[in-house]
Amino acid sequence: MPWSFFLLKIPHTTGFLAHRGYMDLRLVVLCAYLGSMAGDQLFFFLGRRHGQQWLVRHEGWRAGIERVDRLMSRYGWVVLLGFRFAYGLRSVTPFALGLSGLPAMKFAVFNLVGALIWAVVVGGAGYLFGSTLELFMDRLARYEHLMAAGILAAGVVIWAGRRWLNRRRKA
Repeated sequence: MPWSFFLLKIPHTTGFLAHRGYMDLRLVVLCAYLGSMAGDQLFFFLGRRHGQQWLVRHEGWRAGIERVDRLMSRYGWVVLLGFRFAYGLRSVTPFALGLSGLPAMKFAVFNLVGALIWAVVVGGAGYLFGSTLELFMDRLARYEHLMAAGILAAGVVIWAGRRWLNRRRKA
Protein backbone atom coordinates (compact mmCIF):
# COMPACT_ATOMS: atom_id res chain seq x y z
CA MET A 1 0.00 0.00 0.00
CA PRO A 2 1.84 3.14 -1.14
CA TRP A 3 -0.45 5.44 0.87
CA SER A 4 0.32 3.60 4.10
CA PHE A 5 3.50 5.62 4.73
CA PHE A 6 1.46 8.84 4.73
CA LEU A 7 -1.08 7.32 7.09
CA LEU A 8 1.60 6.13 9.49
CA LYS A 9 2.29 9.78 10.22
CA ILE A 10 -1.10 9.81 11.95
CA PRO A 11 -1.28 6.65 14.08
CA HIS A 12 -4.74 7.38 15.52
CA THR A 13 -6.16 7.08 12.00
CA THR A 14 -4.12 4.02 11.17
CA GLY A 15 -5.15 2.49 14.49
CA PHE A 16 -8.75 2.90 13.38
CA LEU A 17 -7.91 1.34 10.00
CA ALA A 18 -6.15 -1.52 11.82
CA HIS A 19 -9.32 -2.17 13.76
CA ARG A 20 -11.20 -2.37 10.48
CA GLY A 21 -8.68 -4.90 9.14
CA TYR A 22 -6.93 -2.67 6.59
CA MET A 23 -3.66 -2.60 8.50
CA ASP A 24 -1.91 -4.56 11.23
CA LEU A 25 -1.93 -2.70 14.56
CA ARG A 26 1.51 -4.04 15.48
CA LEU A 27 2.90 -2.62 12.24
CA VAL A 28 1.12 0.69 12.83
CA VAL A 29 2.63 1.00 16.32
CA LEU A 30 6.06 -0.12 15.13
CA CYS A 31 6.17 2.36 12.24
CA ALA A 32 4.82 5.19 14.40
CA TYR A 33 7.44 4.36 17.04
CA LEU A 34 10.33 4.24 14.57
CA GLY A 35 9.23 7.39 12.75
CA SER A 36 8.70 9.35 15.94
CA MET A 37 11.96 8.21 17.49
CA ALA A 38 14.03 8.85 14.35
CA GLY A 39 12.47 12.24 13.68
CA ASP A 40 12.97 13.47 17.21
CA GLN A 41 16.53 12.17 17.30
CA LEU A 42 17.22 14.03 14.04
CA PHE A 43 15.76 17.29 15.40
CA PHE A 44 17.81 16.88 18.59
CA PHE A 45 21.04 16.60 16.61
CA LEU A 46 20.03 19.45 14.29
CA GLY A 47 19.50 21.61 17.36
CA ARG A 48 22.83 20.50 18.77
CA ARG A 49 24.77 21.09 15.57
CA HIS A 50 22.98 23.94 13.77
CA GLY A 51 20.69 25.41 16.42
CA GLN A 52 22.11 28.90 16.64
CA GLN A 53 22.29 29.38 12.86
CA TRP A 54 18.70 28.10 12.55
CA LEU A 55 17.46 30.59 15.14
CA VAL A 56 19.03 33.48 13.27
CA ARG A 57 16.94 32.58 10.20
CA HIS A 58 13.80 31.37 12.04
CA GLU A 59 13.17 33.84 14.83
CA GLY A 60 9.66 32.45 15.39
CA TRP A 61 11.08 29.33 17.01
CA ARG A 62 12.65 31.33 19.85
CA ALA A 63 9.38 31.62 21.82
CA GLY A 64 8.81 27.86 21.62
CA ILE A 65 12.36 27.15 22.70
CA GLU A 66 12.00 29.48 25.68
CA ARG A 67 8.76 27.72 26.62
CA VAL A 68 10.49 24.33 26.45
CA ASP A 69 13.32 25.66 28.64
CA ARG A 70 10.80 26.84 31.26
CA LEU A 71 8.97 23.52 31.18
CA MET A 72 12.21 21.55 31.47
CA SER A 73 13.35 23.55 34.49
CA ARG A 74 9.99 22.97 36.16
CA TYR A 75 9.08 19.38 35.16
CA GLY A 76 12.33 17.80 33.90
CA TRP A 77 12.00 14.20 32.82
CA VAL A 78 8.20 14.47 32.45
CA VAL A 79 8.76 16.83 29.52
CA LEU A 80 11.24 14.39 28.00
CA LEU A 81 8.62 11.63 28.03
CA GLY A 82 5.49 13.64 27.31
CA PHE A 83 6.28 16.40 24.83
CA ARG A 84 4.80 14.33 21.99
CA PHE A 85 1.38 14.77 23.59
CA ALA A 86 1.67 18.57 23.95
CA TYR A 87 0.25 20.55 21.05
CA GLY A 88 2.71 23.12 19.81
CA LEU A 89 5.74 21.50 21.41
CA ARG A 90 6.02 18.37 19.30
CA SER A 91 8.61 19.65 16.81
CA VAL A 92 10.41 22.31 18.76
CA THR A 93 11.15 20.30 21.92
CA PRO A 94 13.83 17.92 20.56
CA PHE A 95 15.44 20.86 18.77
CA ALA A 96 15.41 22.96 21.97
CA LEU A 97 16.82 20.07 23.97
CA GLY A 98 19.65 19.75 21.45
CA LEU A 99 20.39 23.43 21.96
CA SER A 100 20.22 23.11 25.74
CA GLY A 101 23.25 20.91 26.18
CA LEU A 102 21.25 17.95 27.47
CA PRO A 103 23.47 14.87 27.14
CA ALA A 104 22.74 13.03 23.89
CA MET A 105 22.56 9.64 25.60
CA LYS A 106 20.02 10.88 28.15
CA PHE A 107 17.84 12.26 25.34
CA ALA A 108 18.19 9.03 23.36
CA VAL A 109 17.03 6.88 26.29
CA PHE A 110 14.04 9.09 27.05
CA ASN A 111 13.31 9.35 23.32
CA LEU A 112 13.20 5.55 22.98
CA VAL A 113 10.78 5.21 25.89
CA GLY A 114 8.66 8.28 25.09
CA ALA A 115 8.24 7.34 21.43
CA LEU A 116 7.09 3.86 22.44
CA ILE A 117 4.55 5.22 24.92
CA TRP A 118 3.25 7.70 22.34
CA ALA A 119 2.96 5.13 19.53
CA VAL A 120 1.13 2.62 21.72
CA VAL A 121 -1.23 5.19 23.26
CA VAL A 122 -2.14 7.00 20.05
CA GLY A 123 -2.30 3.89 17.85
CA GLY A 124 -4.26 2.06 20.53
CA ALA A 125 -6.65 4.99 20.93
CA GLY A 126 -7.43 4.85 17.22
CA TYR A 127 -8.00 1.11 17.49
CA LEU A 128 -10.31 1.56 20.49
CA PHE A 129 -12.13 4.36 18.70
CA GLY A 130 -12.91 1.92 15.90
CA SER A 131 -14.16 -0.59 18.45
CA THR A 132 -16.36 2.00 20.16
CA LEU A 133 -17.68 3.32 16.89
CA GLU A 134 -18.66 -0.19 15.88
CA LEU A 135 -20.80 -0.53 19.00
CA PHE A 136 -22.82 2.51 18.01
CA MET A 137 -23.01 1.93 14.29
CA ASP A 138 -24.00 -1.61 13.47
CA ARG A 139 -24.16 -0.79 9.78
CA LEU A 140 -20.66 0.64 9.67
CA ALA A 141 -19.51 -1.95 7.12
CA ARG A 142 -21.61 -0.24 4.46
CA TYR A 143 -19.75 3.00 4.89
CA GLU A 144 -16.25 1.97 5.92
CA HIS A 145 -14.71 2.55 2.48
CA LEU A 146 -16.23 6.02 2.38
CA MET A 147 -15.06 6.71 5.92
CA ALA A 148 -11.52 5.54 5.14
CA ALA A 149 -11.49 7.73 2.02
CA GLY A 150 -12.90 10.64 4.02
CA ILE A 151 -10.28 10.27 6.75
CA LEU A 152 -7.54 10.10 4.12
CA ALA A 153 -8.96 13.11 2.26
CA ALA A 154 -9.23 15.10 5.50
CA GLY A 155 -5.61 14.29 6.33
CA VAL A 156 -4.46 15.40 2.88
CA VAL A 157 -6.52 18.62 3.07
CA ILE A 158 -5.16 19.45 6.53
CA TRP A 159 -1.60 18.71 5.43
CA ALA A 160 -1.95 20.75 2.22
CA GLY A 161 -3.62 23.62 4.06
CA ARG A 162 -0.89 23.81 6.68
CA ARG A 163 1.76 23.65 3.98
CA TRP A 164 0.05 26.44 2.03
CA LEU A 165 -0.28 28.62 5.16
CA ASN A 166 3.39 28.09 6.06
CA ARG A 167 4.48 29.09 2.57
CA ARG A 168 2.19 32.10 2.63
CA ARG A 169 3.61 33.23 5.98
CA LYS A 170 7.15 32.96 4.66
CA ALA A 171 6.33 34.99 1.53
